[in-house]
Amino acid sequence: MVVIVSWVFYRYFAPRGWREWTGAGLVQAFIIALYAEMFGFPLTVYVLIRTFGLDREYISANLWSTLVGLGETGMFVSMLVGYSLAIIGVGMFIHGWRAVYKARHDDRLVTDGQYRFVRHPQYTGLFLALFGEGVIHWPTIFSVVLFPVIVLAYYLLARKEERGMIRKFGDEYRAYMRKVPMLLPRPSRWKELAKKSQQPRS
Repeated sequence: MVVIVSWVFYRYFAPRGWREWTGAGLVQAFIIALYAEMFGFPLTVYVLIRTFGLDREYISANLWSTLVGLGETGMFVSMLVGYSLAIIGVGMFIHGWRAVYKARHDDRLVTDGQYRFVRHPQYTGLFLALFGEGVIHWPTIFSVVLFPVIVLAYYLLARKEERGMIRKFGDEYRAYMRKVPMLLPRPSRWKELAKKSQQPRS
């Protein structure tokens, strides 16, 4: 799982500068920690038992459902919600990357498709996928703590990229920035963005 998910990530997001490598390294650490604990050594369980005295005779669910006492029912709900967000996020990530790649090749500013809703849909998709899989579906101490760090790293990267876009496209990009949110679409447009992310590109 680590190899498969990492391959998909690097296939659609090959880091170029040191800032991109920093963000990619954080995501790689998140992926390794998540799947190592999911299928291997349950470090989170041992830490919580030793540090906080949290113990159960039988743990058959994820961290959240165990903490609130919902057991396997809570685990099933969190799995459905987590996988749904992860699938939407991966679709958004791939569609966004393809649109940017094509726009760079054509030397133009992309403002259609997903880019009508947010200025960085590939990062929004990455956040959704990581949140769904590593915070909702299978939370670990490492994944929950690392998630906001990843968001901050990519927010700073997006700000840097936008300064470059302003230098290149000037007032055209400034006007686009005024109309379209950076990472989070307006509440009424989430559903439309999710649908757009799952549609095959022509």
